[in-house]
Amino acid sequence: MTSVLRLKAKLPTPLVALADLAYDYWWSWTEERVSLFSIIDPIRWQACGHNPVALLEAVPLERLWQVAEDPYYLNRLRHLTSQFEAYRRNGQAQNQGGHRAPWANQVAPQISPDRPVAYFCIEFGLHESLPLYAGGLGVLAGDSLKSASDLGVPMVGVGLLYRQGYFHQHLNRSGWQEEHYAHCEVNHLPMELVRDEFGQPVTIKLDIRQRPVRVQVWRVQVGRSQLYLLDTDRSDNDPLDRRITSQLYGGNPETRLAQALVLGIGGVRMLYALDIEPMVYHLNGSHGAFGLLEVAQRDLRYSEADFGAIAAQVRQSSVFTTHSPVSAAGNVFAADLIESFLGGYWPHLGLSREDFLALGNHRPDDPWGLFSMTVLALRLSGKANGVSSRHGEICREMWQALYPDCEMHQVPIGAITNGVHAATWTAPLMGDLYRQYLGYDDPTPLTDPSRWARIDAIPDDQLWQRHSLLKERLIAYTRDRVRTARHSRGEAADEIAAVDHLLDPNVLTLGFGRRFSPYKRGELLFSDLHRAIRILAHPRRPIQIVFAGKANPTDEEGKRIIQRLMEWCRHPALRDRVAFIEDYDMAVAKLLLAGVDVWLNHPRRPEASGTSGQKVALNGGLNCATLDGWWAEAYRAGGAGQAANGWMIGKANPVADPDVQNQQDADSLYDLLEHHIAPLYYQRDGQSSALEGHRGGLPRQWIAMMKASIHSCAPIYNSDRMVAEYLTQMYMPSPEPVVVNAFS
Repeated sequence: MTSVLRLKAKLPTPLVALADLAYDYWWSWTEERVSLFSIIDPIRWQACGHNPVALLEAVPLERLWQVAEDPYYLNRLRHLTSQFEAYRRNGQAQNQGGHRAPWANQVAPQISPDRPVAYFCIEFGLHESLPLYAGGLGVLAGDSLKSASDLGVPMVGVGLLYRQGYFHQHLNRSGWQEEHYAHCEVNHLPMELVRDEFGQPVTIKLDIRQRPVRVQVWRVQVGRSQLYLLDTDRSDNDPLDRRITSQLYGGNPETRLAQALVLGIGGVRMLYALDIEPMVYHLNGSHGAFGLLEVAQRDLRYSEADFGAIAAQVRQSSVFTTHSPVSAAGNVFAADLIESFLGGYWPHLGLSREDFLALGNHRPDDPWGLFSMTVLALRLSGKANGVSSRHGEICREMWQALYPDCEMHQVPIGAITNGVHAATWTAPLMGDLYRQYLGYDDPTPLTDPSRWARIDAIPDDQLWQRHSLLKERLIAYTRDRVRTARHSRGEAADEIAAVDHLLDPNVLTLGFGRRFSPYKRGELLFSDLHRAIRILAHPRRPIQIVFAGKANPTDEEGKRIIQRLMEWCRHPALRDRVAFIEDYDMAVAKLLLAGVDVWLNHPRRPEASGTSGQKVALNGGLNCATLDGWWAEAYRAGGAGQAANGWMIGKANPVADPDVQNQQDADSLYDLLEHHIAPLYYQRDGQSSALEGHRGGLPRQWIAMMKASIHSCAPIYNSDRMVAEYLTQMYMPSPEPVVVNAFS
């Protein structure tokens, strides 16, 4: 009996449909996502990490019968079930998606459920209940699967099942980050172990460290898309091999290389074992690049051609999206490590050691050079792209040496700017407002600017009221999380009581949430502490900020940045104006991104793309960011009667000296906050007013900027547009791709 059937057997008959919904993450981007499961038992819903399967398994039968007798709940459930069944029948796509499912079939009929896109990524961020993500790369992958489902693009995701996921963050009394891992109870997650016709788990095998490793497969349903997760935690594997897929980004280079082998080679073998023959292999990041070697190895079995000819065929069906804007970053491994793991593999490709290592080497004539997964992916992919226009330019410059016959502008690395899944990241309160005035039921595509032009029809007071409620929700949540953290650290009673005064819903609120790495410059706001205090603690125009994010477990400087932020949270002049939310995840992100007035993003240039600010814009927040990544394309300065859609930190062109750049950007940020952003926020109905007197008016010019931001960003910086561009520009057949010669 499958897990879905077991859950159905427990549920009262009127609630049986909840089992199908619980095992399909489609529910997580519907209008009912806030209360569909939480209303059954709010306390258990929080305790189980918003996992609908774990909730329904844990709730007492008596409570389930109480819900089953509620006619209002049953009416809502019937309505949602009807939508779900229509969606699964490939009828009209989710209203928030805006397209009808036949769109993809009309554009690219050769990509079908029988010949789908296989989307490889080391992490997938679908929902906080499935902790298989660390940050933006995984969330991008999850959003891609959701938009592929909405648009009817046949896509299967290929990833790894991390039994311990990414680490949980705890800050000790000194503010230092400590990491701990929680073991996932996979049998209580919304996924199914894939079994064959005899009921046995589907298993594939590959050799790692000269040992056979058996890998089982789990399936996660994402609307009309599927995500397959590879898992080495089996009793018939060596104890060391069972831990290969234990932690995301955990362990040493040997573990990371083993994970790359499982994802790439194991992923392709898994697809063949399930009789899935992809039309396109899409590598989102370089971690799955070994998969293209496995495709070549399989083709060589049935061909008289050599590796070079087969590699040319592989390029015809492969797409690579590169993310790092730094050529030395990413997955690189020593040649001797590659040899120890893959020494028995390259003979199956008809390659010598030197030829194999050359595939991943910047300089093919260096037999001991580092083996780069990005170089391997570029050499075996017919099409490649960066994730913003500027990032595409940087990549063409970075990797020109791999294309010796091309001028820089001819290097075949394009650009498709990242986007976010609007239905996932738009807060239900804002989505309801858009439904009323923009018409989510309108068949006009989400990507049509004319649809978002209707944003001006929303009354200012209604838009401001919804935004203010979301900010109050964020502040209440932040206080609760900070209070709990201080309790757990055993802080003094007066420190815990002080949380009651932390943040003010009437104060201009900034947000900053991301991985804390030195190049992200999370401490930029406090470069000049005295000036920062003067701006944040201004008696008439105060500012407050909410931070969230984790540092990589091995990043000592990133941890020190968090520690300094915690010191500023305790500063007498800032203690009510600065907050840090521990253990950042998708649930925290949704509240933070929807509740802030202004989102700060100021990494050291270059940044590949970034997507957090796109989510903020969907919810009416404004961006204040360096002119890089997606914001370099989206920023509008205003003028000629048009409102700007945000602010630019610093100048468009960076300087070479990082210290000078930091000073310039900090000065620019201070000037914007003090002389532009705060005065505009506190100007109510045409009059500049003190904090205590602004409640009765509306910040009309600020609201005009909110509308300009939504209008300019929402129709472009969404994953529907992004996936549509991948389909038409990258997945569709095209002329012979440029060959990257590894042996020249």
